[in-house]
Amino acid sequence: MMSVPVARRLRDGGRQLTRPSGPPPRPTRLGQAFDAALALVVGISAVYYVLDNMLGLISPSRTTHPIGVGDWIGPVTVAVLAAAPLTLRRRYPLAVLWIVLAAVLATPHDAPRLTFYAGVIAAYSAAAYSPYRIPTLASLVVAVLMVNTRTDAPLPTVPTQYAPLLILVPIVVAAYGLRTWKHRTDQTRTQLSTLEQKQAESLRRAAEHERARIARELHDVVTHNVSMMVIQAGAARKVMATAPDQAREALLSVEAGGRAAMAELRHVMGLLTMDTNTDSPDLTPQPGLPQVPALIDRVRDAGTPVELTVTGKPRPLPPGVELAAYRVVQEALTNIMKHTTGATATVAIDHGTDHFRVEITNTGSPSTGATTGTGQGLIGLRERLTVYRGTLRAGPRPHGGYRVTALIPLEAP
Repeated sequence: MMSVPVARRLRDGGRQLTRPSGPPPRPTRLGQAFDAALALVVGISAVYYVLDNMLGLISPSRTTHPIGVGDWIGPVTVAVLAAAPLTLRRRYPLAVLWIVLAAVLATPHDAPRLTFYAGVIAAYSAAAYSPYRIPTLASLVVAVLMVNTRTDAPLPTVPTQYAPLLILVPIVVAAYGLRTWKHRTDQTRTQLSTLEQKQAESLRRAAEHERARIARELHDVVTHNVSMMVIQAGAARKVMATAPDQAREALLSVEAGGRAAMAELRHVMGLLTMDTNTDSPDLTPQPGLPQVPALIDRVRDAGTPVELTVTGKPRPLPPGVELAAYRVVQEALTNIMKHTTGATATVAIDHGTDHFRVEITNTGSPSTGATTGTGQGLIGLRERLTVYRGTLRAGPRPHGGYRVTALIPLEAP
């Protein structure tokens, strides 16, 4: 029973050891060209060493026995096997190190120089570029042990005339790398600053758009219901002493309007404070065309005669379109009650084949002492309709009264 957990732990431990610490490197074209040139130089140097120092083909005085094919084909193969993988030392650093170590195993004991330089480059590449840290460290330890135990001849030494070059080259490379790193750091800092500014601007615009949307919604909800309540309360005050029953009916309408206002405000505030970590709140749906008759009934109860006509064949509309149409009717009727006296209104809804139109007209004249609105309601309606490529026209009629027309294009069924 205990063997399974132990085996699982060993397997999980092995996965942790072999898990990469980051993404594999992505060499550039310049880096690939440099690696190919480096592999070519190392390979040519190793082959030259085989032909000259080991076989004496270039300097015949170094050999005292005849040279056959079997004498040079093996060392040259080992030299090529150690140098060729260096072209992929950035892309597959650990695999390149293992291949070079295999070439080191095949290197004659008395010729460590044949694969020494390739081994140094492969070890450096694995340490610098391999994302597999634990296997890389283990491979480097194995590489050091192999070099120390499998060589009978002394390791290559640096000639005196090359010492200044080997000192200056790393310094130049390090200085160039530091300069490149600083340049890239400055570029990255500039890009981050630009990105932060763009993000801040996007957040600001989103906040402004959201504030405008909330303002439109609150205006549509509050203005209509509060106007209804003010009108009904005023009517109740005037008839309270002479007609208590009518006053009671008006007060009931005020109460109903207040409840409707609270319900719609609760819906708007619920959308603003909705928490994604909790269950969906019990919110009533946004009003649409089915709620238009109830809206008209409330206006009638407030004392404004309203006639509703529907033409065309109704069909399902997007919820946003229905909400926009409802708000158009609501705003137009609210303005009629606030700014006209003795008005009769008509609400015409036309379901066309390629359009949807809502038109609200009234025959009243501006009431005495009526305040002029700020126009925010109509601006909000235009913005709503613009989302659906719709238009809003509002203005006085030639023979008196006022007309509000909303037209929304639709795709033909």
